[in-house]
Amino acid sequence: MIDALLLRGIRDGHEHALEQAIDKYTAYVCTIIRNAAGAALTREDIEEVASDVFLALWDNARKAGKLKPYIAAIARNKAINKTREVAAILPLEESILMENGSTPEDKAISKDEQRMVKSAVLAMDETDREIFLRHYYGTQTVSDISRETGLNEAAVRQRLVRGRKKLKLIIEEAAQ
Repeated sequence: MIDALLLRGIRDGHEHALEQAIDKYTAYVCTIIRNAAGAALTREDIEEVASDVFLALWDNARKAGKLKPYIAAIARNKAINKTREVAAILPLEESILMENGSTPEDKAISKDEQRMVKSAVLAMDETDREIFLRHYYGTQTVSDISRETGLNEAAVRQRLVRGRKKLKLIIEEAAQ
């Protein structure tokens, strides 16, 4: 009942209603964002996404059926979009793929390999890339990825295996 009143107030443009929704649902929204993004987002990113969720609620309240499920859907979608955004600009060669060579030649070879891996990951189709980055960068478990993407666990594992095989093939071809 309270949510219906809050939603009606937001639809009518009452900022006080939005403030009450923010007070009531910020922790809930942040939990959804953390669960959807895994370790891929910083605390600041999570706060930014949460703010975007409430701004979207304010702008699109007329589309909402029930407040809590609507906020949850916005939070999940915005978290996934932010995770993709972060993954697209991630300097993979400096984060998860960094190897320290002992000589300048080793470092040059390592940089080339890192560029190849980054290119291969970014060339994956969107779903495979998301799964690959969630698992290897975001350190999410297969079951978490399965739950959050709607794919079954076997499909997630298969996509990870396929991704590793593609990376291996690309690196082997480049080494020849």
